[in-house]
Amino acid sequence: MNEGELLRVIGFLDRLREPFGELFPVTQQDPTWAIATSLVTAQLRGEILTVSALAQVSGVPHATALRRINELIASGWIIRLPRTRTGKSFTLHPGEPMMAAFTGYARHIKSVLAQTVGVRSSAESDEDFSFGVNRIDTFLAPPPSIMQRTINGGRTLRFLLQDDAFFAAMRDLWADWRNNLASRRDFDLLKLDDMYERAVANAQRPVSEYDVITLNAPWLGSFAESGRVQCLDTHLLNVGIDSLDFDPSVWATGRWASRQYGVPIVSSIELFAARTDLFAEKSLNFPRSFDEVIAAGRKLHAPAEGRFGITWNGVRGMPIASSFMSLVGCCGGAVLQGPRGPATHRAIDWSAAELMPSLKSDAARAALDYMHRLCTISPPDVLELSWDPSVELFLTGRAAMAYAWSMRAVRFEADMRSRVKRRVRYLPQPAGPRGGNITPLGGFLLAIPANLPSDRVEAAAAAIGRMTSRESIQSQIDNGFPVLPRFSMAANPDTTAASPIVRAIDQMARRGQLQAWQRPAVPGYIAVETIIGEEVHDALTGRKSDAAALSDAQHRIMAVLKRERHLTNAKRS
Repeated sequence: MNEGELLRVIGFLDRLREPFGELFPVTQQDPTWAIATSLVTAQLRGEILTVSALAQVSGVPHATALRRINELIASGWIIRLPRTRTGKSFTLHPGEPMMAAFTGYARHIKSVLAQTVGVRSSAESDEDFSFGVNRIDTFLAPPPSIMQRTINGGRTLRFLLQDDAFFAAMRDLWADWRNNLASRRDFDLLKLDDMYERAVANAQRPVSEYDVITLNAPWLGSFAESGRVQCLDTHLLNVGIDSLDFDPSVWATGRWASRQYGVPIVSSIELFAARTDLFAEKSLNFPRSFDEVIAAGRKLHAPAEGRFGITWNGVRGMPIASSFMSLVGCCGGAVLQGPRGPATHRAIDWSAAELMPSLKSDAARAALDYMHRLCTISPPDVLELSWDPSVELFLTGRAAMAYAWSMRAVRFEADMRSRVKRRVRYLPQPAGPRGGNITPLGGFLLAIPANLPSDRVEAAAAAIGRMTSRESIQSQIDNGFPVLPRFSMAANPDTTAASPIVRAIDQMARRGQLQAWQRPAVPGYIAVETIIGEEVHDALTGRKSDAAALSDAQHRIMAVLKRERHLTNAKRS
């Protein structure tokens, strides 16, 4: 349960209790409930509560309230934190016992509602359901085509999704206790590598197991060129998808050879996160360049105190490959270079025939040198850290800076365990030599498998239309996810004001700092990424020299591109 859900449960319970007090005036006010909910709510919203303020909201006489507050302080259920250096004034906060008990109570309430109203099995856990905002009842009801198919055919849709908090929330909303037209069994959530393997295996089946699959944006070229997904051009208008409401760079991530094969469901930005309290304590400016990152990291790196200068994604394979490609972009280069340089990577359609590996460049050498320097201010096991463990380090206060994708960075503000909430500045990526503050734009697409029978395509397209609608996206933003693939969302001042991550992304987009060309969606991308993930990791662990690793990567990627060109030419002939 995240903070947004917990706040909604509190609001729901308060609405239930209010009419009872009005209809039964002889009932005595329960100060413990008012005190607990006020403390938990203030904690989640970052507000300050003093003893006098808490006594006032308790609903009982001041002396009675003070007596109960002092009892809770003595038992450790309320803790006091000094407001000033003298300690003469202090604020009140829920202690760990109170937070644990209240969260457990909220989970129980959510589970009981799911079982009672939604006719759900008691064997399913409270995490199988989402305590969503009110508008979901109206806006997220499944489209008529899906309802009709479910009623007549007795078969619900099947989805293949990425295993992360965003898609888990989407699954829970779709299988919500208010519609009962789907269950969690209709959704397979897999880690990125496993999701790719499952999608490829599904394409080899005579009939697709899934109605809708999720693609990491750089995979699109491979899936479209190999005929694993269907063109969506004829379905877009029928299901209410307006391409003009998407940022062109975002919409282009689902386009291949001038045809649309995927619809963006979520955009993710690799942000640079910095602890505002630690930078203020050392009177440091937020870094805008590689050198400034290293300088700040050296002053904030304190392993003996359990804190490192920075954390990032360094494990062998996809994470370190993505890190390296992004950093090369910050140095003004690209791993795959077009005939006229990186600027041509803004083209909507990519062609492997136009690209050449550029691993022997100054940009590649500068990025690798920077990664060596990062290791000196990072956790000792940074080259074993993937996305989630790296985020966990920063979230728990054990790192001063972090490279983190926005869909995971949302935990900094929403996770109940976060020690950095409202203490993070979200910045564009620092620039390297002869580069700029270019931040990589990634994300996921929803697509329809090519081997899905024609009588199932209409319902699958309708599901994509509903899952990517403005209402669906707004519900995800309300649930704490910083997804802004639509102009209508970014233009909403309430949306941008609700999240520091959303505000930061919106500002970067306005400055033109978000780019997708660092990880081009060409056929063979997975092989290119695998090679970089091996060679760069070998260089940083000392298995190879930098020069040897970059040279080997250059030759191996060239072989991949030649093979892809041969396959493309053979297909066309």
